[in-house]
Amino acid sequence: MKAAREAAGDRKDRPKLLAVTVLTSFDEATLREIGMSDPIESRAVALACLAKKAGMDGAVCSAHEARAIRRACGPKFIILIPGVRPSRGAANDQSRIATPAEAVRAGANYLVVGRPITAAPNPRSAVSAIVDEMKSALQ
Repeated sequence: MKAAREAAGDRKDRPKLLAVTVLTSFDEATLREIGMSDPIESRAVALACLAKKAGMDGAVCSAHEARAIRRACGPKFIILIPGVRPSRGAANDQSRIATPAEAVRAGANYLVVGRPITAAPNPRSAVSAIVDEMKSALQ
């Protein structure tokens, strides 16, 4: 990955490379099942720091770990938060979710909102409500 980033140089238009920390569908029990005994937050921060050291531009993480990752990796490190659900949305298979406002307040640069939009009876209305929630966090 570092080689790909170096090949692209410091061009502003180059693709950004993000590493995945801990899936938002994982909880503490899931981590233990795969042999990791650390709390999720410390594992996610450690993985984000490894990603930064390897030359990644940012990380994918839950809103629950975003603040700690921002402190550890700095303000230029990109944070993408999946598992975003409107305040009235279903968690589905996600263990660690956040509302759009919570994700913005946690320091997200980007949010991933899928099923709350694609499964909505009126996707345009769903997007509008999500944007309103995001705006409320910026005020």
